Amino acid sequence: MEEDFFADLEPLETLEELENLEELQDYGDLDVTVLEDPFIARLISTLDRSSLPFLLIDTSLRILWRNDAFPRMFGMESCDAGNHLFDPFDGVPGSSSGPSFTEAIKSPETGFSYRGRVQSSDPHRLTLQANMLVSPLFSEESGHKVHLGYSVCFDDVTEENKNILRGTFLSLLHASQMKDNDTGKHIKRVGEYSRLMAKSLMEDPAFPEVTPEFIDNITFLAPMHDVGKIGTPDDILNKEGPLEPWEWDVMREHTINGAYIMATYPHPMAKQIALSHHERWDGSGYPYNLSEEMIPLSARIVALADVYDALRMKRSYKEGFPHQKAMEIIQTSSESHFDPAMVNCFVKLSGTIREVYELLKDEPEKD
Repeated sequence: MEEDFFADLEPLETLEELENLEELQDYGDLDVTVLEDPFIARLISTLDRSSLPFLLIDTSLRILWRNDAFPRMFGMESCDAGNHLFDPFDGVPGSSSGPSFTEAIKSPETGFSYRGRVQSSDPHRLTLQANMLVSPLFSEESGHKVHLGYSVCFDDVTEENKNILRGTFLSLLHASQMKDNDTGKHIKRVGEYSRLMAKSLMEDPAFPEVTPEFIDNITFLAPMHDVGKIGTPDDILNKEGPLEPWEWDVMREHTINGAYIMATYPHPMAKQIALSHHERWDGSGYPYNLSEEMIPLSARIVALADVYDALRMKRSYKEGFPHQKAMEIIQTSSESHFDPAMVNCFVKLSGTIREVYELLKDEPEKD
C-alpha cells in the first residue's frame, strides 16, 4: 500500500471529537441487511481473500463484517459484529492539521474519506501501529446513491516506524560511545541482563506493569542509560585515577543531560532510565536522591545490571571481579543501593547472567 496515501497523525482523543462520534451513533439495532446488497456481497468476496485487514462498518461506525486478516493482525475479539470501529484501538485518531476524523467522513471535500493512523495496545503483546484508510460505500437505488457505510483498510507500520525511530537514537548512542572507554559489549550485556530481569518479573503478579511492551522497550533503552555522557568533557570522562569532588559533580550531570536527550523518545521509560539509573533504594543516589518505589522500575533494573557489569569489567584502576564476588557485593547492597526485589530476581538468574557475560565478554587487550 502506498505510504503517501496516509497522513502521519498522532492518536488524539479530545472531548470535542468524542462528542462528534456520539452524534454519529444512533445505537439502534445493527442492520446486517446491508451485507445482502449485491455490490457489498461482491466486495466481501474480494476482501475476504485479502492479506490486508479490512472492515465494513455502518454509518454509525459499528462493525458489520471483517475478514480473517483483521484478528490475525490485532489479536483481539473486540472486532466482532456490533462493536464500534475504535473499540480495538487506543482512542480516536486526531489531526494537528486538516479535518478531524468525523469532519472528514462527513465532508464531500474529502470524498467522505479519512486517512490516518491508529494504535492498538494490549498487555499481552507489543503495541501495534497501523495506517487506516476509511472509504464510503454507496449503492444505487432508483437512480439515487444510498450511503451504506464505509470500508476500512489497515496497513501495519509498527516495525517500519520503530526501525526509523530506533535508528536515530542508535546514532546518538554510537556518538556517545566514541567519547567513553566502555565497550559496545558492555552496553549489549546491560541490555541483555535487563531483558532477562524484566522477563522474569513479568511472571510476578507484584509487577503488573511488566508486559511484552515493557520488555521490548527496556531491551533497547537499557544500553542507552549513559547516552548523556556525550556532554561530559573528555578529560573528566576518561581520566585515569580518582576524580576531584568538582569533577564528580560534572560527571553526575550525565543523568540530567541524558534525560534531556531521551525525552524526545516517545516512551517515558527512555527518560526514566537515563535520569534515574544512579538513584539508590535508600535515597543516597543522584541526581535527586529518590528512594524506594519513587525510582521508576526500569531504572531500578538497569541500576543493578549496570553495576554488576561494572564490577565484572577490568578498568585502568581495578581488576574485574569474578561472578561470585560480584554477586556477593550486590547481595550485600540490597536495601541500600538496590531494590531487594530486583536483587532477588538477579540472584535467581545468577547462572544465566554469568553465561551472558561469558558469551559477550570483551576481547583481552593486545600488548
